[in-house]
Amino acid sequence: MGKLAVRALRAVLVVVLAGTVFVQALMVWALATDPEDGSLPLTPLRVITILGMVSVQVALVCVWRLVTMVRRGTVFSYAAFRHVDGVIGAIVAAALVWFAVTAINAPGQRDDPGVTVIMGGVGVAILGVALIVLLLRMLLAQAVARDVEAACMQAELDEVI
Repeated sequence: MGKLAVRALRAVLVVVLAGTVFVQALMVWALATDPEDGSLPLTPLRVITILGMVSVQVALVCVWRLVTMVRRGTVFSYAAFRHVDGVIGAIVAAALVWFAVTAINAPGQRDDPGVTVIMGGVGVAILGVALIVLLLRMLLAQAVARDVEAACMQAELDEVI
């Protein structure tokens, strides 16, 4: 991974992290100062938004750590699994948060249940992303196993020579 790509990715991660912190701050401020008007259950939606931002932040930190490992050339190690598992967990948490939003929004959509169905489909798609990252984790596991095997073979070859 080139230096420019790493810098660009890190810049994006910093901007997104700053955005999530800003949204969280707004939600905490709204919880403290803005009363509900009765049209929507705003307090649960605000709390869910804060939790959703936490899941995004966890994923961002894990991706940052993985990028660091890529730059150091240590990504094909067992230490990388912790960060990949963190990304998977954050995506699943985001899907659960989305399903909670869907459940809170559903009673207001009795006249048009299609919106709830679409929102449920988005939640399933988010879980699909988690499955894709799980597949990539399995590929990482294969690569780490091959790397360990190659290192053992190199050590045996060094002994012979």
